Amino acid sequence: MPSAIAAPVAQLSAPPATEAGGAPAARPADTRTQDGQTAAAQPQGDIVPEAEFDSSLPPLSGDINAPLEAMPSATPSAQPNVPAATPAANAPQTGATAGEAIPDAPLAEEAELAQPLPPMATFDANPVEVAGVDDKEGAEIRYKVAVNGLDDIDTLDRFDALSSLKKDGTKAANAAMITARAKEDEQLAVRILHAEGYYDGTAVSTVEQQEGGTVQVTINVTPGPQYKLASIKVDAAPTTPPNLVDKELPLKVGEPIIAERVQAAEANVSLKLPQQGYPFVKVGERDILLDEQTVTGDYTLPVDTGPRSSFGGYTTDGKLAFDAEHVGVLARFEPGELYDTRKVDDLRDALVGTGLFSSVSVEPKRTGQLAPDGTEYVDLAVHQTAGPARTLAAEAGYGTGQGVRVEGSWTHRNLFPPEGALIIAGVAGTQEQGLSATFRRQNAGKRDRTVSLTAAANHSNYEAYEAFTGTLAGKISYDSTPIWQKRFTYSYGFELTGTNEDVWSFETNKRDRGTYFVAALPLFGGFDTSDNLLNPTKGFRLKLNASPETSVRGDVRPYGRFMVEGTAYYPVTSSIVLAGRARAGSIFGIDRDDLAPSRRYYAGGGGSVRGFGYQELGPRAPDGDPIGGRSLNEFAIEARYRFGNFGIVPFLDAGQVYEGTMPDASDLRFGAGIGGRFYTNFGPLRVDVATPLKRREGESKVALYISIGQAF
Repeated sequence: MPSAIAAPVAQLSAPPATEAGGAPAARPADTRTQDGQTAAAQPQGDIVPEAEFDSSLPPLSGDINAPLEAMPSATPSAQPNVPAATPAANAPQTGATAGEAIPDAPLAEEAELAQPLPPMATFDANPVEVAGVDDKEGAEIRYKVAVNGLDDIDTLDRFDALSSLKKDGTKAANAAMITARAKEDEQLAVRILHAEGYYDGTAVSTVEQQEGGTVQVTINVTPGPQYKLASIKVDAAPTTPPNLVDKELPLKVGEPIIAERVQAAEANVSLKLPQQGYPFVKVGERDILLDEQTVTGDYTLPVDTGPRSSFGGYTTDGKLAFDAEHVGVLARFEPGELYDTRKVDDLRDALVGTGLFSSVSVEPKRTGQLAPDGTEYVDLAVHQTAGPARTLAAEAGYGTGQGVRVEGSWTHRNLFPPEGALIIAGVAGTQEQGLSATFRRQNAGKRDRTVSLTAAANHSNYEAYEAFTGTLAGKISYDSTPIWQKRFTYSYGFELTGTNEDVWSFETNKRDRGTYFVAALPLFGGFDTSDNLLNPTKGFRLKLNASPETSVRGDVRPYGRFMVEGTAYYPVTSSIVLAGRARAGSIFGIDRDDLAPSRRYYAGGGGSVRGFGYQELGPRAPDGDPIGGRSLNEFAIEARYRFGNFGIVPFLDAGQVYEGTMPDASDLRFGAGIGGRFYTNFGPLRVDVATPLKRREGESKVALYISIGQAF
């Protein structure tokens, strides 16, 4: 049976079009199919002719990136030859005449919708608060916590430190939060049990409402038996000496399987093997097989030891401060020595101690080359990033009798690589002015050896003397620095001095000026067990200075200058340190009046006997000015009390200068006072105020000292 075929129908439900005379236009006659259904009659010809349709299409551009064209207005006139929709014959009338198009309903807010969106910055993201609702504080539920079972295995303190229930206090916003915290603490308790070897342990929490609104949270822990090591197996290649990994793995059969001990033992392998020739050791992932029947575990640890190695050469890269050859000067080992990571760490510290790097690292690199003893040579790769080489520094102080003293310096630490520095320094003070230039090379051909050469011109005007001095000095030293403090230090060198000074002449009974030429070979030795170079709190120090000298003022007069000093520091409590100092000096082989005044011994001042002015103690000339002596002794004791970055220091000093060559305890002068300290990262700022005991005529009533660093 033929099926019904419906012809294309345009404008369904549209009213019939009208002709020019107003009569209804003819509609295609309806036809019926054999099954009685009505079908639309086929129209005669196309609704829109093909040529007219093609001409209405807009031209297409070949540029796929061209912007889209505007859409045509959706009005009846935009659709050629398409009849406008008219109301259906049976549609309700709304006031429009027949054949008249019904316009779209206007949008009331069309103009506002067309406006651009406001910027995000003007959008208020704060929630709206509702008066009477949002201004009420949320209710809190208070709870109590009880933990049972952990105290028996001495782990309760660890649980308390990590507990979610106890971390934020014992209150919560609601019951669900309390329950969630209790569940977290259940898991925490189980993790602690496993870490202590209680692998069968359990933890259960309960939350109960009590009278008064308080909630009781109880965590019941059942540890169960503690597992122990039944066997220990190390899976590693043979080592030299044999069983090296087993020796450095401090675990024993029968010990509890405690996570902290196991991890520490494995870390010990990673630490100790690189110290014994195995820099590339890798500790694998452990395996512990537990046996519930015997409550034991079989422990297996894979270890890749890598090749046994010895030191080879050096390579360096990055922004260099110096070359690989100088890196070898800093090393405390020779090529061919068995690799030891402690010596590599020492080399890294020495590189940092040069002060020339913003960052520096050292790491071993395999070479594949075998040494005669069968080890593999390992090169050390030094990655350098040179830091700023220039430094400006300034220091200021004040002392009674010495006045204001300001010292500044400019340093280029690597002007003459490697580590060749140029230092230009100047002193400007009320009683001292000077200028100096110093060349200094650190690690000069040998680790920690410093060579320096200084030329200086200075003017001093103190009560004891006025001097115009020129000096040329050289020194080789092994010194301590704040970064690299050493137990033994020493120095030796030479000094050539020419000075014009005023001196009291007992022959003419007046001050005369004289010119002296001095040649000296100064020697120094020190021993230091203190814990800090600028602010020691324990230990002691010993210093010895000896200087064979020759003074030329007409005749040649050889003599020797000697001084010994000891300081000790004892911590009474964590905040109080007792510190003491004793010093003695002597000059042999020359009369005092034949010595240049600047080469004699004096006492008094902030670094000597506080309470007295600078160089105030000792013999005096008839005009009342100090004239110095050939020997001295000094003593000091102080209690350093520190609280935070501040401190208070009461002290008592004593000392005297003598005309003879050996000091004695006669006529000791005492000064007492109190000081304040402000502790910084470069040492304490010191302010001391002192007064002489049994003050004599002409002596200072109060002496003030301001400086950086402790008095001793």
